[in-house]
Order: sequence, then structure tokens, then C-alpha cells
Amino acid sequence: MIKHFNITVSGKVQGVFYRASTKHKAEELGITGFVKNMPNGSVYIEAEGQMPQLSALIDWCKIGPTHAKVENVHFVPDDVMDFKGFEIKH
Repeated sequence: MIKHFNITVSGKVQGVFYRASTKHKAEELGITGFVKNMPNGSVYIEAEGQMPQLSALIDWCKIGPTHAKVENVHFVPDDVMDFKGFEIKH
């Protein structure tokens, strides 16, 4: 069963290739959705997929790419949107 999560990642997560790394990880896991930078310095992700893959993405978000310093990962379920791929939004 496909699930949807809205994920907000805070800390030093902009300017460290967080969005590109998230896209790569999501595609590797077969997750659809998008990632974008927020004006407050956080990164916002909407992700859809099977629960094991979503759990793996959330676990990855807590670490992020090499130069990221993740302070908090907040995620809440939401309605499935049927995304067709995973994209970086600007």
C-alpha cells in the first residue's frame, strides 16, 4: 500500500547538495515526490512509496549527504498524490 509523508529537515541542509542527494536516494528506493529548499533554511520533502522504502528514506534524511548537519527530521502522513517521479523544485 502506497503511503505519503511530508518531511521537514532542519539544520545545515542548504548549500550541501541535500536536494540532489535526496533525489538520488529517493530514486534508488523507488520513491516518488519532490524536494525543495524553504525560506527558513530547512528542506521540505513530499515522498510516496511503500512503508519500508519510506522508512529507509526517513532514516537517510536524519544523516543526509556528507556536509549536512541535520538537527531535526519531522514527518507526518498525508493524502497520496500519485506523483509520477521525483523532482527537485526551485
